[in-house]
Amino acid sequence: MFPERIAKLRNSKGLTHQEMADMLGITRQAYSNYEAGKREPDHNTLRRLADFFMISIDYLLGSDSIKAIPEWATSKDKKDFKKMLEEDGDLMFDGVPIEGEDRQRIKDVLTGLFWDAKQMNKRKKKTDSKNDTKR
Repeated sequence: MFPERIAKLRNSKGLTHQEMADMLGITRQAYSNYEAGKREPDHNTLRRLADFFMISIDYLLGSDSIKAIPEWATSKDKKDFKKMLEEDGDLMFDGVPIEGEDRQRIKDVLTGLFWDAKQMNKRKKKTDSKNDTKR
């Protein structure tokens, strides 16, 4: 379960094994061994992975759902996230409903994208407000 999840998460960000290893401060071989199921990371590495992907360690280790609400999320952010999940209609591709594990994978990726977009917007607002005060 863990090897498949980190591979999917890495691929969703378009990163290589080397880029992940660099981000984690480990060798490429060590990271490759995680995805191959030959080695398990220590708690600090799990924490860095969870923080990087904005997910819980529980999810990395096999929980069925991402419980990823970043620490920086405001109550409005959390409400927006809950609304996104509640408005969860049928997921379709090419007119065919997506169900089961495939549906969960898509929801997981959408969750990550949601929090990435929120964080980008917050950074943009900070930059915009700094530029406004300089004028």
